[in-house]
Amino acid sequence: MTDETESLVPRRFGLRDRFSKSRTPFLEMRRRWRARKIDDEVWDELEETLLLADVGPATTADLLDSVRAGIGKDSLADGISEVLAQAITDRLRANASDRSLNFSTGTTNVWLLVGVNGVGKTTTTAKLAAREQAAGRTVLLAAADTFRAAAAEQLGIWGEQLGIEVVRGQDRGDPGAVAFDAVQSALARHFDLVIVDTAGRLHNKKNLMEELAKVSRVVQRTAAPLSEVLLVLDATTGQNGLAQAREFVASAGVTGVVLTKVDGTAKGGIVLAIESELGVPVKLLGIGESVEDLVVFDPEEFAAALVE
Repeated sequence: MTDETESLVPRRFGLRDRFSKSRTPFLEMRRRWRARKIDDEVWDELEETLLLADVGPATTADLLDSVRAGIGKDSLADGISEVLAQAITDRLRANASDRSLNFSTGTTNVWLLVGVNGVGKTTTTAKLAAREQAAGRTVLLAAADTFRAAAAEQLGIWGEQLGIEVVRGQDRGDPGAVAFDAVQSALARHFDLVIVDTAGRLHNKKNLMEELAKVSRVVQRTAAPLSEVLLVLDATTGQNGLAQAREFVASAGVTGVVLTKVDGTAKGGIVLAIESELGVPVKLLGIGESVEDLVVFDPEEFAAALVE
C-alpha cells in the first residue's frame, strides 16, 4: 500500500522565487517578444533558451514541435510561454503518473539516500526526516556514511535539533552494519520509517557502487521493506548529473530523484532531461538551506515557475 504524505512544514517562499536564476532567461525572452510576430528568429531564440536551461537537445526538439502545434498561426510571440508551460506539464505528467514517496502502512519502511559527494545527501536526509516527522510519522536516522566522520557528526547535529535519534557506527566501519542495526532497532520499537544516509560515491568507482548495492541487500534481508531508493542530484551540475544518474539507476535500483540546490542554478530544465533519458521521476526539490526547503515536485507548478 502506498500513500502520499503532504508536507506539513511551511514554505517561506514560492517556487517562482527560488527558481529565479533558471527563470530569468525566459522572462527576458518574453520582454523581447512583446507584441512581436512569430518568425524563425523567435523559434531559434526559444530553442537556445531551452538548451541553456539544460533541457537537453532531444527534449528541446520535442517541446518545440509541441509548441508549434499548439500555437495559433496568427498568435504573437508572447503567447508562446503559456503553450510551452502546458507542453512541459504534459510531458512531465506523461513521464510519471505517480510521484508520491512509497510507504507501506503497518510496518517499518526504509528509505535509502544515495549519490556522489557534495550533492547534499546528509542535509536532504535531515530535511526529509523533518517533513515526515511533521506528518506524524516516527523516524529513525542511520548515519551509514562511515567514511566521512563529518557526515555522521552533521547528521547527529540535525538529529539533536529535530529530536530524532541517529544510529551511528564506528568510523570506517561497515555501512551495511549501521543500516542493519538501525532497521532492527526501528522494527523492535515499531518506528514508521528509517532514513539511511550513505557515503558519497563516485559513480565510476565499481567497488564503491558494489558496496552500495550491499547496503541495499542487507536492508532487504530484514523484515522492513526498502520502499524508496532516492538519488540525490545537484541541479547545478546540469547535464553532467545524468552520467551519475545512469550508473546509480543501473546499480542501486533508484526509485526517485531528489534535485537539490535548485535555487542556485540556471539549469532548472535538467528535470526534463533526467526524466526523459532515465525514466525515473523527480519526487522532491531542494530549494534552500533551511529544513523546510524541501518540497514535493509538482509538474504544473514547476513549468509555470520556469517559463511563465
